[in-house]
Amino acid sequence: MGDHLKRYVAPDSWGIARKVNTFIIKPSPGPHNANAMPIAVWLRDHMGLARNMKEVRQILKQRDLIINGRPCRHPSMGIGIFDIIALPKTGRFYRILRDKKGRHKTIEIDEAAAQTRLVKIVNKTLVRGGKVQLNLRDGSNLIADNTYMTRDSVVLSLKEEDYNKIVDHFPYLEGNMAMVIGGKHSGVVARIKEIIVVPGSVPNRVLLTNESSGTMFETIDEYVVMVGRQSPAIDSWGIEE
Repeated sequence: MGDHLKRYVAPDSWGIARKVNTFIIKPSPGPHNANAMPIAVWLRDHMGLARNMKEVRQILKQRDLIINGRPCRHPSMGIGIFDIIALPKTGRFYRILRDKKGRHKTIEIDEAAAQTRLVKIVNKTLVRGGKVQLNLRDGSNLIADNTYMTRDSVVLSLKEEDYNKIVDHFPYLEGNMAMVIGGKHSGVVARIKEIIVVPGSVPNRVLLTNESSGTMFETIDEYVVMVGRQSPAIDSWGIEE
C-alpha cells in the first residue's frame, strides 16, 4: 500500500471522515509539506465533484482541472494553502485557505482573482551568476532581485504570457496585514502590531491586532503569511476576517 495511508493517520488538516474506508491516497512528493492534500481527496471528499477514483482520473485525464495555471494529471498531487484551482469548463475558481481549526478550507473566487496566487518567501539563496533565488513556502523557487526579504509575500501571475512574474509584494512589516495559518488563531486575518525578535533558535514572536474584534493575540512568525498592506486589500483575496 505504498501509494496509500490509513485514514486515521491522515493529517487533521485534510478534514476527512476517518471511518468510511480503511485507506486513502497519500500525496506524492512535490508542492507543500507533509500536510499537502491530494487533489483526489479535494475532488471526492471535499467538493463531491467525483464519486470515486475512477471519476477523479477521468476528470484529470481530460485536463478539466488546473492548479496554479497548469493542468493537473496526477490524483496524488498535493495542494495547500493559497493554491488556485480552476475548473474552466464549469467557470468555477477556488482558493485554498485554512479555517479556525487548521483544516483546508475552499473559497470560491471569480476568474479575475484566479489570475494570481500568493506565496510566502521562507528563504533566499545565492545561485550561479550572483542571482538571488527566492525559496517559497510551497517548495518552488523563483529568480528575482534582492528587494524581497524572507517572510515577505509575493503575488505571482498565473497568466500564460507572464507566468510566475511578480505582480505585487507584501512586506513583513509592522502595520501590514497578515493571515495566521497555524496554532489556535489559525484562519484569523489581523494587523501586525509588533515583531518581537527572540535571540537564538527560538521562533520570533509576532503581536497582532484583530481589527474586527478589537482583540490582540500573539503567535510565531512561522505561522504568519503577509496578505496585504491595509484592510481594503483583504477583500480581493476572498479572506474572511
